[in-house]
Amino acid sequence: MIRLFRNRVYRNLFAAQIIALLGTGLATVALGLMAYALAGDRAGSVLGTALAIKMLSYVMLAPVAAALSTQVPRRIWLATLDIIRAIVVLGLPFVSEIWQIYCLVFLLQAASAGFTPVFQATIPEIIPQEEDYTRALSLSRLAYDLETLISPALAALLLTLIAAPMLFFGTAIGFSLSAVLVLSVRLPAPAAQPHRKFYQRTTRGIRIYLRTPRLRGLLGLSLAAAAITSMVFVNTVVIVRGTLGLSDGDVALALGAFGGGSMLAALALPAVLGAGRDRAVMVAFALLGCAALVMSAVLVRLGLSLPLLMACWALAGIGYSGTLTPAGRLLRRSAHSEDLAAVFAAQFTLSHVCWLICYPLAGAGMTYLGLEPVLLLLAAVGVTGIAAALWQWPRNQPAHLPHAHADLPSDHPHLQGPHPHAHAVIIDDLHPEYPTRISQPRS
Repeated sequence: MIRLFRNRVYRNLFAAQIIALLGTGLATVALGLMAYALAGDRAGSVLGTALAIKMLSYVMLAPVAAALSTQVPRRIWLATLDIIRAIVVLGLPFVSEIWQIYCLVFLLQAASAGFTPVFQATIPEIIPQEEDYTRALSLSRLAYDLETLISPALAALLLTLIAAPMLFFGTAIGFSLSAVLVLSVRLPAPAAQPHRKFYQRTTRGIRIYLRTPRLRGLLGLSLAAAAITSMVFVNTVVIVRGTLGLSDGDVALALGAFGGGSMLAALALPAVLGAGRDRAVMVAFALLGCAALVMSAVLVRLGLSLPLLMACWALAGIGYSGTLTPAGRLLRRSAHSEDLAAVFAAQFTLSHVCWLICYPLAGAGMTYLGLEPVLLLLAAVGVTGIAAALWQWPRNQPAHLPHAHADLPSDHPHLQGPHPHAHAVIIDDLHPEYPTRISQPRS
């Protein structure tokens, strides 16, 4: 992975990602403290509403932002959104009403919905070799996991030195540094696109996504990953504090086990993906994550303890990371350069729809059904997603599909070459639908 950092553009972008993630983690801790200061015992409800606002903004705005981003140079687009995020978090220390938190959280997450897919779509263009890109995906996964582990510890350290509202200023500095790093490099411009109406540009990524079998399979696997992580993120504190009667420190240990498992999988993935097909690898990891939930349910009946919970959560983390980290490889193979941002935005949107389903299911299931049933319920949701992935994503599909173009004249440039007409199919203007069966082109 060291050789990736010899690429100056990637090095600066990765540094920008790390700095912005740490800032976001600090803001999350500070937001929780602010919610408690304003709402007291209702702080959980406030943060739950803020999380719902975050998910809704991601689902609704990512495709719109991807369509708008094609009209602006990427470097300017990404830096501008970083500055917007910095300005928004600078406003958070001055709020005095709960509704103001909701408004600022919406603006912050709207900017993130515009930033993240475009940022993700830029990486495969600056690292075209698939082997190196796989390593870059693993590093990105490690960055997210390290943020989860380091940000709370860093916030705790800073809170011994400064007041909680000052954490927002640290976040603003982080976003500002991220903007400077983005502006310090020259980013590739996407290929020119034909003129399309705004609605067509907004929905193009989702239309490409849902018409590509491997990406429909990815959506099923995203549902499985959401089921696994929703159980961990929503209910760990309830399990550790309520069921096991342990401390806040033990909650951190359990969540740390999940993060550790995720990082372990991210480190191993380049070698694993080099030895196996993406479909088989991702499905196997998803099954492991679901098995971890079932194992936890069994241990609830036999006698759950913190070490056993940590072991199960570590397996869940391995399953989650191994399921979703390779997603960028599938997205890159499924879109032309000019459509990459739109397709990454579609994955961003649709995967958050899965979390929007599973987060409430995990919370309500724990409240009304209990621990063992909700573990089995979310495992069943995950297996359903895996089954959908296996159904939608054909195994051993040939790289080059023979197909016909009944709507094109026989002398069209696209049809020139060997017969039968066959190539790797990507949804675009010439291929609005994926071939459903091998067919011969017309003579």
